[in-house]
Amino acid sequence: MPKPSFFHRYANPAEFLRLHAALLPIAVAMGLLTGMLGLYGGLVVAPADYLQGEAVRIMYIHVPAAWMSTLIYAFIALASATFLIWRHTLAELLARQAAAIGAVFTLITLLTGMLWGKPTWGAYWVWDARLTSMLLLFFLYLGYLGLASMAPYQERTKTACAWLAIVGAVNLPIIKFSVDWWNTLHQPASILRSGGPSIHSSMLVPLILMILSFAFLFIALLLVRAETALKQQKLRRLQIQKIARKNAALEEPL
Repeated sequence: MPKPSFFHRYANPAEFLRLHAALLPIAVAMGLLTGMLGLYGGLVVAPADYLQGEAVRIMYIHVPAAWMSTLIYAFIALASATFLIWRHTLAELLARQAAAIGAVFTLITLLTGMLWGKPTWGAYWVWDARLTSMLLLFFLYLGYLGLASMAPYQERTKTACAWLAIVGAVNLPIIKFSVDWWNTLHQPASILRSGGPSIHSSMLVPLILMILSFAFLFIALLLVRAETALKQQKLRRLQIQKIARKNAALEEPL
């Protein structure tokens, strides 16, 4: 019998928990290290913007949170597709646990964007394409979480959540390219662009460090939430088996 591939091997909860034990301390350590370096670079070393002044420092929270908001949703859509194709229950569990984290990152994106928008645009909120599509992403997260909470252990609900995540992924390229397709107040891409980043290295380096810190934070939180969910599932199975044995014992003739 052929050995299972890496992908299928770690779809096994027992193998995943072993991988979890190795990855969690690394993710926590790297998240703390890059976070401390990024905050120091962004708040102390990096200069204030010549137009926005000190308000530009909100960028070191807003931009990483925005990146993670979209990347986590892409992860959820990919995990959902994996669940639909191969029926890997662990993929569905990871998608469900990632959704709450993604919703928090999206909320942070919206709130910091409002704080940044007031001194920059003169208003906390404007209905431009980038802000509207990001608000829609937040509603997609809430919709996914609401649907998953209705009956999270029914196969029909898992399938519905997976399709919702996949269909909602259509919003991701709209978020990314909205500043190019429509006239918005947001500036065009400054990091991932042809010709290289347009940000000076004194600001770019701490920004990249903060993006890495948020990514490691997501990995650590996902690992913790997934471990907790797997243990809860195991506990429920044991409780069901105990109840079944008790009922069987009561039904036995005297």
